[in-house]
Amino acid sequence: MSQPPSFNVHAIRAIYRFEMARAFRTLWQSIVSPVISTSLYFVVFGSAIGSRMTQVDGVTYGAFIVPGLIMLSLFTQSVSNGSFGIYFPRFTGTIYEVLSAPVSFVEIVIAYVGAAASKSLLLGLIILATSALFVPVEIQHPVWMVAFLVLTSVTFSLFGFIIGVWANGFEQLQIIPTLILTPLTFLGGAFYSINMLPPLWRTVTLFNPVVYLISGFRWSFYGQADVDVGISLGATLVFFFVCLGVVAWIFKTGYRLKN
Repeated sequence: MSQPPSFNVHAIRAIYRFEMARAFRTLWQSIVSPVISTSLYFVVFGSAIGSRMTQVDGVTYGAFIVPGLIMLSLFTQSVSNGSFGIYFPRFTGTIYEVLSAPVSFVEIVIAYVGAAASKSLLLGLIILATSALFVPVEIQHPVWMVAFLVLTSVTFSLFGFIIGVWANGFEQLQIIPTLILTPLTFLGGAFYSINMLPPLWRTVTLFNPVVYLISGFRWSFYGQADVDVGISLGATLVFFFVCLGVVAWIFKTGYRLKN
């Protein structure tokens, strides 16, 4: 009878703790700065626009944008944490020590992606708590909210891991988050319901994958979604498995890790 595979828990814990310690050494950049930026969104959008747009689908505008703001921070921070976490060892050359150690690629991914997702989750929860200072927040499906938080954090941390392996410089680390991810989030219903758009633009918007993530997450708060929550969950899982497959291919071929 075959034995179940065992993990090098000590190696996973060592890498994980190192990555988490680096985040707390740069507490201002990792936690404080994103929270302040998100608070400014509440002030600008919640006060300026919210005074003219009182409700969206029966929810006050200030409360309506809370899930979108959390997702915006979660996307960008997960990708940033995941990409920098693996790129920095490549940049310094310490990645070869990790690859030559008795640590499997699964354990490496668990450690680096786990640390990146943990930091993003912590930030998301802090932003959620901060939003309660500005607007009344209601969570109708807390279990689903946590599920979407965890799944999104892990998925985009995997995506960031891929970017960190692909990038040849610090500038390339910011290309996809800045030029692709952030615009898709702003156009994906973070600050409005896509049902408010004309039929043509609503159809076009449905090709934006971020729409499904934000819609599903908003449903966990208010029980309302632009698209079916099952489709949102399915879209997230598809992206998760695609990223997982790409990461497996990277370690199988040694792409930009062994040369």
